[in-house]
Amino acid sequence: MTKMIFMFALIAALCGCENMTTGQKGAVTGAALGSGIGMVAGGSFGQVVGAGLIGGAVGYLGGSAIDR
Repeated sequence: MTKMIFMFALIAALCGCENMTTGQKGAVTGAALGSGIGMVAGGSFGQVVGAGLIGGAVGYLGGSAIDR
């Protein structure tokens, strides 16, 4: 059930990315994945937020690299 909720949230986030650059799309996706992995792993609130921030940064860098 948790995986299905996470997948629907990811799909909804990606559908709202129509007017974003590739770097911004990567940041949103990375943050969602990082937060989701932190939640599923059973981390504390701080760990989940940290994973989301790190995922967003890595996603932005990856998206910018793809855009170039």
